[in-house]
Amino acid sequence: MTAPTTEPTAADRRRWARYLVEERAEGFVYQKLAARRTGEEQQILLGLADAERRHEQHWLDLLGGEPKRLPPAGIRSRALGWMAGRFGSIFVLALAQSAEARSPYDAEVWATPAMRADEKVHHEVVRGLAARGRRRLSGSFRAAVFGANDGLVSNLALVLGIGATGVSSGFVLFSGIAGLLAGALSMGAGEFVSVRSQRELLAATEANEDADATAGDLDIDENELALVYRARGMEAEEALVRARRVVDAARAGAARAVTGPVRVQGDDHEIVGSDWTAAISSFLLFASGAIVPVLPWIFGLQGTTAVVVALVLVGIALLSTGAMVGILSGGPPLRRALRQLAIGFGAAAVTYVLGLVFGVGAV
Repeated sequence: MTAPTTEPTAADRRRWARYLVEERAEGFVYQKLAARRTGEEQQILLGLADAERRHEQHWLDLLGGEPKRLPPAGIRSRALGWMAGRFGSIFVLALAQSAEARSPYDAEVWATPAMRADEKVHHEVVRGLAARGRRRLSGSFRAAVFGANDGLVSNLALVLGIGATGVSSGFVLFSGIAGLLAGALSMGAGEFVSVRSQRELLAATEANEDADATAGDLDIDENELALVYRARGMEAEEALVRARRVVDAARAGAARAVTGPVRVQGDDHEIVGSDWTAAISSFLLFASGAIVPVLPWIFGLQGTTAVVVALVLVGIALLSTGAMVGILSGGPPLRRALRQLAIGFGAAAVTYVLGLVFGVGAV
């Protein structure tokens, strides 16, 4: 696709001006994100900002310089710029990834082939940066979504099921608070036991350096020290080289100083995390979700009004978490939000119907 040889129209110039402000807005986003990062990621983001400036210059050249009036940047671009300057989070990169996927230059005759290719490359670069953030966030984000959603859905189901039996509002409130505490304590205790058990299991399988300490007494050609390293995950040749180094150093009286402790893998205890941190986080996350369905009864609402308000509050929370998952995963936020809402309300509907079936009348 080559640029047309005809004179540009007024509509063409308006479109160029719009492209110009959008390129500036995107470059601003990448500069702000780069300012909040260091090392390789910062250099990558600054490289993207430089590329946006090249595109900006292309439209400036076509316009014959800086126009006296420019249209405002789009809502998405302004929102990304605002978020990048304040948060610099994975959410910004995930939204930027979606924006880069919708390049207008594929159908723009005044854009150069290099610019069209650049946009496709930018999408892959931003996707790669967003993927890094998703990997760093995936574990804690999964736990946060699971804990909060579990509290939302389980306690909504509980208060609706209890309320449908016809008991008093006070009993519904008591049941909701009891469900919050029971669920949060159960989640916290489960996480504590799970993480503590995993740490104890890792401790039982940790390597020690007793073999290295006695390496000076070994026969250099016939010994099992290499097997120690192979059992820890090393390849046979590498294990033999390491064993010979340890034996030689031990005979010189400096095995530990030369080689240090041998660790094939990273610190597994750091990966697992703290048992108390996991327990407290799970307790708080579940409680933060479980309190939402109970709020109408806490503030004195009763009957149908309380149920409707609870459904609205929980619905907003489910839609928000679903949309957040969609943004982070690069998928359509609305579809993820509606899926989350349908699952949550579906579970609550089952208990509500059961409460109607087994209703015992007002207490």
